[in-house]
Formats: sequence, structure tokens, C-alpha cells
Amino acid sequence: MAKRALVVGINDYAPIGIGGPDLNGCVNDARDMANTLVICGFPALSIRILTNQNATKTNIISNLTNLVKTSKKGDSIVFYYSGHGTRVTNIGVDFEVDGLDDAICPHDYASAGVIRDDEFAAIINKLPAGVNLDVIFDCCHSGTGTRRMNLVDLDGNPTNEAARFIEPNLEDEFYFNHSKELIEVKKESKKGTKQVVTKSTMNHALFAACKESQVAMEGNMGGVTRGYFTYNLCKVLRATNGNIKRSALDAQISNALAAMGAAQTNQTEGKTRELNQIIFK
Repeated sequence: MAKRALVVGINDYAPIGIGGPDLNGCVNDARDMANTLVICGFPALSIRILTNQNATKTNIISNLTNLVKTSKKGDSIVFYYSGHGTRVTNIGVDFEVDGLDDAICPHDYASAGVIRDDEFAAIINKLPAGVNLDVIFDCCHSGTGTRRMNLVDLDGNPTNEAARFIEPNLEDEFYFNHSKELIEVKKESKKGTKQVVTKSTMNHALFAACKESQVAMEGNMGGVTRGYFTYNLCKVLRATNGNIKRSALDAQISNALAAMGAAQTNQTEGKTRELNQIIFK
């Protein structure tokens, strides 16, 4: 049984250096995630890391495809991404709006394009039977009408917080702002109660930094810029050496985010059986 991972963290968006919609904490997140995976039993040489200009669309897709394709029954694999997220319109062949795709932004997204959830699904659907896959996203899955964040502290002073969200193009933003008319709104079974989301059709477990209606944030954590979600995810995994059920991990991250006053709620999805199993097993 092998344990392997692909870890992606992007601070520097094209062009290289100053000029892109850069972030500050994503490479720190990638480093912490890789080190945490080693603590959880992943051999260092089995972890592939892509950061900044190496995290192109082509490199991310090819490495993820290889990770999935070469996995065998009993293996445990992880795909982790820390960077900008966005939403793009899914236009049908007859210019009918099918809905909105969540997407991540590789280093060269401005020229190569984003990586849509449909593209990930096409890769992950080829996962061999019996392979354990955990997908972890520390990015914004949507912003619900958010254009700019007025980031100030309790005294009204600017903070170093940043939303990991790329503003969509006008055409995407238009459909996004009217999304309630275009897509079915899923209601939580228990309002006000934090729950994992069970999906019987999933062949993997998904850990998202926030709900689709929220943005994921990064900020100063002990003098180092970090993603709030990844900081708490790694903290729990290191404390337990990864010996924790996915549902319990979800709950502990949620409690930690709430305790620090973060304006985001993590969301975990998967089959009931897998959510009740120990992660990375």
C-alpha cells in the first residue's frame, strides 16, 4: 500500500514577480501540508510539490493525471491546492447556461485558463477501485456577489488579510449574480448546524476551506501569513498523527475557525462510510 500526494501552492501569479493578483500564504501552506503528510506516514519522496511558476495548468493537470493513473487498490493519495479560486459560466452548445463551474487558478490562468471542476472530475472519475483519495482545497469556491473585501480590524485599521478569490469576468459575474435563477439551491437539512455533506456518488473525499457562498481567507498567524483553513487542518493532523476520522477532522477544523473568528465555514463531502473512516487509510 503506497501513500503519495500532489501539493500545489501559488503565491506568485503571472507575470512572474510583482504584477499579478499575488497572495502571500500559499507557499507556506504547501510547505506545512507536505511536512504534515510526512508526519502522517507519507514518504517525503512520494510527495510532488508545485509552487508559483511551476504550478502551471499543464503541470497541475499532468501530475494529477499521473497520480490517479498510477495508483493501485489499497493506495492512499492526496491532492492539495492552496491559491486563488473563482467561478466561471458553463455555457451549453446552444448558448444555454447550464450553471456555474467552480475553478482553481493555476499560475498562468490569465493565458492558459482556469481548471474547472469538470476537468477535475474527468480525471478523478478514472480513479482505480479501492484507491483512497482526499482532495483538499484552500481557496474560494465562490464569492456570492463579492467584488471587493473591506478588510479592517476591530479598530478600523487595514489588516493583512486577503481573500483567495479572483474576480470573474463580466460575463461570468453576470450569471453568478443571478445564479439563484440558474441553478437549484440546495438547502441544508438542519439550518444552523455544522454538518458534513454526504454524497453517495463520490469516489473521493473533499475538504473545502469554505462553503460555496463564502471566501477563504489568509492572514497573519504567529508572524507568518497562512491560510486559516490549512493552518488549522495541519494543526489537527499533526496533533493526531493523522489518526482521526474525516468527520471528526471536519468538526475540529470548524471549531478552530469559529474560535479564531474566521468568517468562513469549512465543508467536507463524501460517502457516509468514508467520512466515518480514518483519513489516509
